[in-house]
Amino acid sequence: MKTFFIAFVALSLTACGVETATTAATVGQLKAEEAKQAQQQLEQAQQKIEEMNQMATQRMQEMERAATAPSSTEP
Repeated sequence: MKTFFIAFVALSLTACGVETATTAATVGQLKAEEAKQAQQQLEQAQQKIEEMNQMATQRMQEMERAATAPSSTEP
C-alpha cells in the first residue's frame, strides 16, 4: 500500500509539471500571436498615416496653385 501511495504521489506531481509546462507553452504561443497582431496593426496605422500625409500635402499644393494662379475675373 505504501508503494502504491508513493507511486500515486509521484505520478500526480509529474502530471502537475506536464500541465504547467503545457499551460506555459500555450500562454507563450498566445502572447506571440498577440505580438504579431499588434505589429500588423502598427504597420497598418503607419501606412494610413503616410497616406493621410500624402493627401494633405497634395491638397496643400493644390491650394497653393489655386492661390497663385491668375484670377479670370480681373479686368
